[in-house]
Amino acid sequence: MGRQVAITFRRVTRDDFPLLGGWLAQPYVARWWNHDPTPAGVERDFGPGLRGEEAGEDLIALLGDRPFGLVQRSRLDDYPDYRAELAEHVEVPPGAVTIDYLIGEPELTGRGLGAKMIMVLVERTWTDHPDAPAIIVPVVAGNRASWRALERAGLTRIGSGDLEPDNPADPPLHHLYRIDRPPISFGRRLP
Repeated sequence: MGRQVAITFRRVTRDDFPLLGGWLAQPYVARWWNHDPTPAGVERDFGPGLRGEEAGEDLIALLGDRPFGLVQRSRLDDYPDYRAELAEHVEVPPGAVTIDYLIGEPELTGRGLGAKMIMVLVERTWTDHPDAPAIIVPVVAGNRASWRALERAGLTRIGSGDLEPDNPADPPLHHLYRIDRPPISFGRRLP
């Protein structure tokens, strides 16, 4: 039996931009992310976060030492228009966080790594954002692999509704998933 390799995260750096461009150019990523994978496009989309001009976090997911994915995490309160769009369909508590994610390495897709990455990120979110009561994630309804990964990671579908799709080729129907911060568990007091 092989040993389990840990999934960790670190902030995106400028040195990651070529890697991000390569991942965004992968057909299975480009289908859902709809980003410009050129150096100028990656700079436009990820430079503001790197310079602190964007409220969200761009994180590289690592499997051991190997970068394999990207996660974007943000507080919905920092994006009031987007928060309002989601709130038309589901309750969005103050302080709620949202995520987006991809696996950039083709040979690592289809192995359950997306769900594991999401599980680790959820646990890290409770630590990194101690006042976040929930994580809410909209996924275009046609992206079955993405919403199945959320389900395997423990998120629950709480609604569906029309939202502006990332890719204009997609219909607007999205499924909305949520996971709440677990309650604090106090152990038994010893006599």
